[in-house]
Amino acid sequence: MKLNCIIIEDEPLARNLLVDYVSKVPTLNLVQAFGNPLEALEVLRAQPVDILFLDVQMPQLTGISLLKVLQNKPMVILTTAYSEYALEGYELDVADYLLKPVTFERFLKAVDKVTQRLSGESKASPVTEIQVLPDYVFVKDGTKSVKITLAEILYVEGLKDYVTIHTKQQKITTLQRMKTLEEQLPADKFIRIHNSYIVAVQAIDVVQKNEVQIGAASLPIGDTYRKTFREFIDKKHIQ
Repeated sequence: MKLNCIIIEDEPLARNLLVDYVSKVPTLNLVQAFGNPLEALEVLRAQPVDILFLDVQMPQLTGISLLKVLQNKPMVILTTAYSEYALEGYELDVADYLLKPVTFERFLKAVDKVTQRLSGESKASPVTEIQVLPDYVFVKDGTKSVKITLAEILYVEGLKDYVTIHTKQQKITTLQRMKTLEEQLPADKFIRIHNSYIVAVQAIDVVQKNEVQIGAASLPIGDTYRKTFREFIDKKHIQ
């Protein structure tokens, strides 16, 4: 199956790199590469494509703005040098997010993800970016994977399809669903207290009526989780 794609990238070097990458993948067919997003918009309206490689920061029209006005959206892979656009991009249901400079390996991973979604082989979106092993997790942070031992984790904060893992030294935000991560973390060491929070039991300093305190952070206990959390804490009491 050939997938028709369009590239919108105002930087010539970055555009040429993507053109080269597309030419190396037998399943991709490049319809056209644009430096001007307004010209590309007309083509996208007239000729639907499967994949759109879209730069975020462009002078005439930003990639985010283009997505908001485009009615029949193809699978979109954002490209940018600035990671802060990732959250807004995923709120617009983009398929993937490539940080410049884009490596061919990372490009292939994004194309494979889109191919699976288009073929219906993968219904899960977004994909899990955290691999939990016995005593530690590997967390995807941009183009690298960061190892975090479970003992370092204080709590996990969720926002839509992202989670931020707060540790004693740092915090890392990555693409992941809270429910999936909750199922992966050991239940004797971590417990969910809210739609937006999973806490490490060993990190809890104070338990109050409607919140727990971990260091300087006060985290709410949601109504849905209050009974289960109280029963869990009661089992931990010293008799």
